[in-house]
Amino acid sequence: MNYIHPEANGQLTFSDSCSEFLMIPAGLPRFNNSFTETARSESDREVFVFYGTLDPFEDENICTHCGCKMHVNNTFDVNLRHLCFGSSLSSLRFKKVQYYCPDCHKTRMQEIPFKAADHRITIALEQYAKELLAYGYTNKEVSELTGLGKNTVKAIDKKRLQEKYTLDRNTLIKPENPAKLIGIDEFKLHNGHRYATHIVDLQTGHVLWIQAGKKKQVVYDFIDHVGMDWMEHVEAVACDMNSDFQEAFEERCEWIQPVFDYFHIVKNFNDKVVSEVRKDEQRRLLENGEIEAARSLKKTRYILTSKRSSLQRKDAEAREGKVVHKGSDLFGTEDVKRTEGYEAKYDELISQNKLLFTADLIKEKLHYAYSLMDEVKMAKEINEIIELCDETENEHFLWFSRLLSKHYTGIIAHATYQISTGKIEGINNKIKTLRRKGYGYPDDEYFFLKIIDASRRDYVRNPKSHKICD
Repeated sequence: MNYIHPEANGQLTFSDSCSEFLMIPAGLPRFNNSFTETARSESDREVFVFYGTLDPFEDENICTHCGCKMHVNNTFDVNLRHLCFGSSLSSLRFKKVQYYCPDCHKTRMQEIPFKAADHRITIALEQYAKELLAYGYTNKEVSELTGLGKNTVKAIDKKRLQEKYTLDRNTLIKPENPAKLIGIDEFKLHNGHRYATHIVDLQTGHVLWIQAGKKKQVVYDFIDHVGMDWMEHVEAVACDMNSDFQEAFEERCEWIQPVFDYFHIVKNFNDKVVSEVRKDEQRRLLENGEIEAARSLKKTRYILTSKRSSLQRKDAEAREGKVVHKGSDLFGTEDVKRTEGYEAKYDELISQNKLLFTADLIKEKLHYAYSLMDEVKMAKEINEIIELCDETENEHFLWFSRLLSKHYTGIIAHATYQISTGKIEGINNKIKTLRRKGYGYPDDEYFFLKIIDASRRDYVRNPKSHKICD
């Protein structure tokens, strides 16, 4: 062991060189450091072990029951983890006293003012761990930085989140400010087709409510949580084609207008119409023995489901020689540049198939319709799209026609509210990243609280300097 001896008043100095000592605030009231030694942890990290004594409080030995003077009955060794110094850990070792009252026979332990509740660590170390977790560090990273066990870090983080977002750890805190526009969507919770639903304030991006399941009851419980006075301020809700969400809001809050955004409409059209028409055309060509023509349709899904402007942009990038993947001389790989001919291939495909040409026309009309800010004009464009689908008499286009007709009011409402599920999809990406970084969260309550906290963590492009203010 290497020993460091005290000079005075708990201040430590190296016996051979006082210039190596720094006096820093300990954050340990009533703890007097008598000497320090260095040791090694099981993880082979250096540990500063601070030995000392604990000064008693005034009248600490007075019995709170009868007011008599208490005697020292026993002493116990205490070992508390403290703040790390760079890569070195630290630990406090001292004795605490048990008092005994000879009159009423009550006992009482000496109080440790710097000990964190529920853990054998100091309050300073607990606060440091909370700050790291609030910055976005994972539990594993905080565990490695502080030397705390992963279960201790999780317990600290869960308690932090419960204190911040719940009342008595049982009920979520009601949103302070009313929201005019909200969004709702489900996300995958665990394997085995288990889902959860979250409701988001579209203005702030904050998650207001999370609950397991994706049925009407989720909406009912949210309305009961915030109250009808809060819901009266909500004008519209952005959602996908889940009819349960739409019907639940219409049943309890009939003034709220569901809005179906452009992303979900186009995704349904690409997945259920364009892709299926391409597959049908491939099968038809193969049945007719046109092998080369069928082969030309392979790997064209991206081209057929893209906007013409996107294809034109990629062709322009190819002409400029844009590098998609940069190579490396060190590992013997070459640069991969963007290839040209996207738009030409697209024109060739739609010219050979009438249904694909119709799909191209519908995509352009959908894009134009969702750019309008007048419900009458948008309704006119949607009606024309429905007529185009019906005229094809194709099962896939007829399905899309029924989809538009069934969600007609919610689609044209976009012209008035101009909202989308963009922020909700952003939250979904945060959820995926959070789950991946944490290697999964089997504790649903802890996971939901982490999601709520992540939605309130703002991205700072230019963080403030840590320079000391004069």
